[in-house]
Amino acid sequence: MRFTFTEAMCDPGHLPRLAVEAEAHGFDSFAIPDSVCYPRDSDSAYPYTDDGAREFLEDQPIPDPFVLAAALGAVTERIRLTTFVVKLPIRHPVLVAKQATSLACLTGGRFVLGAGLSPWPDDFRVLDVPWQGRGRRMDEMIEIIRGLSAGGYFEFHGTHFDLEPVKLCPVPSEPIPILIGGHSDAALRRAARLGDGWMHGGGGQAANLEGALARLAELRKEYGRADRPFEIHVISLEAYSSDGIKRLEDRGVTDVILGVRDPYAGVDLPLEKKIDALRGLADTLIAKHR
Repeated sequence: MRFTFTEAMCDPGHLPRLAVEAEAHGFDSFAIPDSVCYPRDSDSAYPYTDDGAREFLEDQPIPDPFVLAAALGAVTERIRLTTFVVKLPIRHPVLVAKQATSLACLTGGRFVLGAGLSPWPDDFRVLDVPWQGRGRRMDEMIEIIRGLSAGGYFEFHGTHFDLEPVKLCPVPSEPIPILIGGHSDAALRRAARLGDGWMHGGGGQAANLEGALARLAELRKEYGRADRPFEIHVISLEAYSSDGIKRLEDRGVTDVILGVRDPYAGVDLPLEKKIDALRGLADTLIAKHR
């Protein structure tokens, strides 16, 4: 089992120190969220709270994930930097490929691209990107990002993107892992068909972890990919006990995501309290599963 530390919607100045502490105390990865903007007027529901409320996000600091990954990469040496998750279809794939390959090169191959659909039409409206066809557009984007990340000239002619032969420099020596977030059947299919792994988002509509894992295993067999390496990153209360970690591991989970507070509650903690709690997680959980 591998361990990811997560902290979000907090004083951005806390994050570099927390990444250093997470690395020093045995965490394998640091999760980096994504949010572009907060619309004043919206009737959208948030899928990861029980009641769909989204107001807790207003005025919460969420730095750009690529910028934050670069900042955390500059102060760490080993820990992976995993976006959780980038709202891929609201961006352009060539720019995402450039950002991802640059990060992978600058961090020695430690960048992991966790990607998903934004649940909010607002993001698409603000960035002038069509909401319709977002899933198929994301599929094409994954192919483009992989093609450009491999080096050499790459061209693509699809339904949503038409790319003349171009190449990026630098590109990493190893492929960038692309993990797919989302809990709909379409998202699970995308992860099984195209992804190097799947990311589970916690509560709300994502609460049925057992069912999602079973469906994911079924789909990987359907697409003939059951024997390939596949990461499964999970947020679960079970991950806060040794017995729970063992149960998750038995179900095929490869990475558990741990935090020291509930960011949805909207109450930050002093940095030193976070560090103490992080060290406590390392002492009580990580040390027992190495």
